[in-house]
Amino acid sequence: MLLADDNLIVREGVRALLARDQALDVVGVAADYHELVARAEELRPQVLVTDIRMPPTFQDEGIDAAREVRGRLPGTGVVVLSQYDDPDYAVKLLSEGADGYAYLLKDRIADARLLGRAIREVAAGGSMVDPQIVQDLLSPARSPELSAAEEALLRQVAEGRSVKAIAAAAGDSPEKVNALVEQLFLKLARGASAGRQGALKRLRMLHTAILRRDEQGERLSRLLPGGLADKLLADRLDRTERLTVTVLMSDVRGYSGIAERTDPAVLAGQLNAHRRAMNAAILREGGTVMQYVGDAVMAVFGAPDPRPGHAASAVAAARQMHVRQHRLNDEWETPFRLGIGLCTGEVAAALLGSEERVEYTLVGDTVNLAARMQDLARPAGTVAAASTLAALPEGLPWIALGPRAVKGRTTPVTAFHLPEEH
Repeated sequence: MLLADDNLIVREGVRALLARDQALDVVGVAADYHELVARAEELRPQVLVTDIRMPPTFQDEGIDAAREVRGRLPGTGVVVLSQYDDPDYAVKLLSEGADGYAYLLKDRIADARLLGRAIREVAAGGSMVDPQIVQDLLSPARSPELSAAEEALLRQVAEGRSVKAIAAAAGDSPEKVNALVEQLFLKLARGASAGRQGALKRLRMLHTAILRRDEQGERLSRLLPGGLADKLLADRLDRTERLTVTVLMSDVRGYSGIAERTDPAVLAGQLNAHRRAMNAAILREGGTVMQYVGDAVMAVFGAPDPRPGHAASAVAAARQMHVRQHRLNDEWETPFRLGIGLCTGEVAAALLGSEERVEYTLVGDTVNLAARMQDLARPAGTVAAASTLAALPEGLPWIALGPRAVKGRTTPVTAFHLPEEH
């Protein structure tokens, strides 16, 4: 985390509070807008914790700097700490989307659990608004004319839930829920006093921001390399594409044993550092991170955008993953060792899922065989299928493993091992 506040006493107090949680690490501090942006670019924190008002003008520098950092470093979580309980500040923070943002009142930071939960929420791409702010957003707009169902719907909108999420929870269609929301707004508008109209305006802004976030695919942009989320949404990939790609599967060897003898808070920090390092190696070579499952990583090279040389890019990424993990291991008491599998071939690729959640998914034997190659990479290193070797230039010291029996196949497969690098 990067911690930003112009008040030295507050800043060091928050730092001391966060130091009690072993899973949280303050890597730097800043005291004004320009220092905050510069330090964020230098340190690339996972989460930014910042005050609202800082030099040079003591207006909204914290919010403006948070947006600037998010623009330069997509995926950075932001927790804004403020002494101002005016909901307009929360509205301004969330006006371009709620994912990865949290807004807490400073008088809440004495509760380390609440602050820690906010940090974890934004680190995972979630959001959080101080309960008092939600109450202030909601209370002025309440009307004795609203039914219990309308009150419940209003609360969900105030908390930033999208129409699709509300519809899924209620078992209704998004079209029906959207109509109910519009009717609720009209009912409030007809009977609102001046104060209620102000609250209604804030609710509309929040609701519009959530819808815009869903439409622009911010969740995808946090998972895919720059520009690919825009292409996916522009193409509206509800069709299935046939692509030739290279699939990479990675696994931490002996992870269950590591988890058994390591403090959970320490392990969470290690796993987070591991994922960030693996992600950087994959994105550097133009790969797409498909998913993380515990200690396992799945990535693809050559999709969603077809590209030549994807097999070589996948191998380069695998080599970098080993190098970056060894750098982390130099600092850890319990090191991680990686087994990585590679396979090149045809897959079916598409955005699959429901209205509430979609994933860019690959289907085909190439994916299964990459997983089998990863199983063969023991005790560590990289193992590639013959199809990947056929697509590579010569020069690397691959060791032929010969025909190997693998789970789910009646005939042996030919595999090649590349020792891990330091």
